[in-house]
Amino acid sequence: MNRAAAPSRLLSTVLLFAWLLLFVPIAQGQTQKTMQLNPTTPQPTRFVVHGSSLVDRARPDQPLFFRGMGYSPFLPGETPVLGQQPGNDDRYVSHLALIKSMNVNYLHVFPRLMPPKFFEALDKADLVYSQDVWIWGYEEDFLAPAFQEKTLNDIKEVIDHTYRVGRPDRLVLFSIGDELQAKCITSTDARHPDVNAYHGKHLSVTNRTPTEVALAKLVDGAMDYELTRYGRRHLYCHTSWTHVGPIADRPDIEVSRDSVLVPDMGDLLCLNIYTYANGVKTSPPGSVTGSTYQGYLEQLATEYSQPILVTQVGLSTSPIAPRADIPGFGGHTPEEVGPVLESVWRDIRTARGKERIFGMSIFAFQDEWWKSAKGPEASLHQDADDPEQWFGVYSVDSKGTLTPKGPLPAAIRAIYAQP
Repeated sequence: MNRAAAPSRLLSTVLLFAWLLLFVPIAQGQTQKTMQLNPTTPQPTRFVVHGSSLVDRARPDQPLFFRGMGYSPFLPGETPVLGQQPGNDDRYVSHLALIKSMNVNYLHVFPRLMPPKFFEALDKADLVYSQDVWIWGYEEDFLAPAFQEKTLNDIKEVIDHTYRVGRPDRLVLFSIGDELQAKCITSTDARHPDVNAYHGKHLSVTNRTPTEVALAKLVDGAMDYELTRYGRRHLYCHTSWTHVGPIADRPDIEVSRDSVLVPDMGDLLCLNIYTYANGVKTSPPGSVTGSTYQGYLEQLATEYSQPILVTQVGLSTSPIAPRADIPGFGGHTPEEVGPVLESVWRDIRTARGKERIFGMSIFAFQDEWWKSAKGPEASLHQDADDPEQWFGVYSVDSKGTLTPKGPLPAAIRAIYAQP
């Protein structure tokens, strides 16, 4: 026996036993949701969570706040609908130069398998990034074995690509899934009324919904694959949206109280928070700005202990706002967008509990003509009545040329220059 290793093994055993004890119910009928990471699971190498704080070990003495930009550089005619990825060309050098000029220090990357030239440009720009791992959010049963198996294989492919082509040392986190649909959460939960817990190798959840268990299984499987295959791990989260939780006491939430999704299965709380979104527009006023946006953030920071990252915020400049029942979804001028983003920045930076919020990411760098499941031919034109195709800070023409939307890049540059 290695005597030097004995204390370490004893400590690991004690920590594991303490971890397991946390999931012994202290009272029959206990309903409080729990999530616990196994204390014997290694911490990430660079970006780590310490309590309710997020820390960059490369710059431990500097406060960490991500001034982010969502990035999905598909040009007209390119589409992920058929599994395509953005081209491996020189667009990334010019794109990242424009992004850096807006004082952005972080990219939230949506395509699953970005090409080598993107990562070469990322190195030269000295930016860090997070990798969104999109999963099919319209599945009727997120716990179905076939769905779980296929999705975990897709996740493994992204992790492999990160180590083979990407930049693990620049990667902040993997986000497993983004915006599950309310009707599919409801459907999954109805199919598995007796599923309420999961005890994995690296994380464990109790008193949960079946959908939350499904996500916990995927995050645990992803974390275990990365550790087993590559001997290290990154931060993990699931990115959710305010329409389905985690704050439940809102009249416009789109799921029942029993199916509210709390996306805490991982290291931090990642949430797309739009100013006009359900759950946000019906929030109480914030303590400083009086906005419902700040009110939502403050309740979020009060109710949950994990570090918080606002993974998407923005407005669409579509010429037509097609949904009268969703005021704010489309129909904005570029001149209107900047002041709203400025107000969001002020809401975040002055909110009660602001020390637990570690970044915001503006959605998105450029317009996305391919949105709404359009194939290559259909994605050669932009639909005036589809707000999803118009969230960009830059517009793009049929030749792939980017044009700033009026004063918007300058407005973001000024916002992100603030402390």
